[in-house]
Amino acid sequence: MSSSPLPRPVEILPSVLTADYARLGEACIGLEAGGVDRIHWDVMDGNFVPNLSFGADIIRSLRPVVGLPFEAHLMVVEPTWILESMVAAGCERITVHAEACTHLHRTLGRIAELGVAAGVALNPGTPAEAVADVLDLVDLVLVMTVNPGFGGQSYLASMEPKIARVRSMIDASGRDIDLEVDGGIAPATIAAAATAGANAFVVGSAMFRDPEGFTHATADLRSRAEAAGAR
Repeated sequence: MSSSPLPRPVEILPSVLTADYARLGEACIGLEAGGVDRIHWDVMDGNFVPNLSFGADIIRSLRPVVGLPFEAHLMVVEPTWILESMVAAGCERITVHAEACTHLHRTLGRIAELGVAAGVALNPGTPAEAVADVLDLVDLVLVMTVNPGFGGQSYLASMEPKIARVRSMIDASGRDIDLEVDGGIAPATIAAAATAGANAFVVGSAMFRDPEGFTHATADLRSRAEAAGAR
């Protein structure tokens, strides 16, 4: 019988999708100084989601000037072709969508073969049970709290029961797996996501629009999640 893992630390993960691209390097350096835990790159192919974003060359160009870990969230159909370039660009975590992979086990296994952490993401319409058979292959599960493709969307509180269900599945597995949420995370919503069971929080607009800057935004979000009992 597996034992419940220890609580996971709160992680604040800025999505640079909402950054000023003309000053992307400055933004990443400022985020690091502000105390965030890693940089979250939303990689979109214009097919799985109706938008295009960053490629490996842009990510690679920032790697020499930022000491934080990088994670790539691949909103890409059949993403196996892009995995090696993401690792070469300096990403230590790669998350793929369950809905985008015909052979999810194989794709997650390939990520592990490349020597980086593997994650699986679920769109709002995909049930928690879609990850049940791959929990032994992942280091994180990402529950989308908006429909992916664009920044600045409103948080879907209706995803909280799914977050709680995924948390229960993770705990039952006995493995140390981060439960990440992405979409509409802000001071007004982070506590609810934390209470539901998330411990890692992708933050876009709320980070870049805080008038007091990155350090304040990071500390405020972290304290709210911790006070809500994020695990």
